[in-house]
Amino acid sequence: MRKIGLFSLFLILTIFIAACGSKETTGEKAGSEKVYKVGVDTTYPPFEYKDGNEYKGIDIDLINAIAKNQGFKIELNPMDFGGIIPAMQANQLDVAIAGMSITDERKKVVDFSTPYFDAGLTVVVKKDNSNIKSVDDLKGKTVAVKKGTTGAKFAQDNASKLGINVVQFNDSPAMFQEVSNGNADALIEDYPVISYAIAQKDLGLKIVGDRLNGDQYGIAVLKGQNQDVLKKINKGLAELKKDGTYDKIVKSYLGE
Repeated sequence: MRKIGLFSLFLILTIFIAACGSKETTGEKAGSEKVYKVGVDTTYPPFEYKDGNEYKGIDIDLINAIAKNQGFKIELNPMDFGGIIPAMQANQLDVAIAGMSITDERKKVVDFSTPYFDAGLTVVVKKDNSNIKSVDDLKGKTVAVKKGTTGAKFAQDNASKLGINVVQFNDSPAMFQEVSNGNADALIEDYPVISYAIAQKDLGLKIVGDRLNGDQYGIAVLKGQNQDVLKKINKGLAELKKDGTYDKIVKSYLGE
């Protein structure tokens, strides 16, 4: 009986110690701060690009400022633009900021923040091209686009109507090169991106015609998920606009 009593006491003490240890471990996990994985496309200046070992751009500075303002941590995950939403669907990313236009199609799979930038698509041709002056002159031409972008969607949706042949590329530099080399007749790109690229370096390209649409950029999370951080993003964005930080970031890359 005594052995049974001692064994029972030992068992009770063991369970008690294990329970205490388990509670402490759970507390440590609960108390650990979540680091949100943010998908970016670093071939997209002035919004995202790599300068040496440092990531720079409007999007990079903005998401860092929002995170600091709202007190959460982030980890940047560079990848091709076309892989960002699939990575979110595979739970490899929590947030995306990549010059991503807010569209009805994307809203089916992601929830967007309030818009943070007014963009819009434009047609770009080789500098010495005098035959193409607007989108109406693209019939029978080869048009380069970047995979997964609204420029690519616009070109594909209107390929038959415009009479164009669409070729796709993984990044902007390769797309620019295709037109400057004369392998494609034109490209369709976001206006602020190509304006910045041409201003920074002589790419042998020029913008023609009016903007094709009125795109707005938004920060994305997977639909129905990470709503807590989406609320923080919206709050932080509003506060940065109010205190002038947002304007300071944009002007540092695009000027007045």
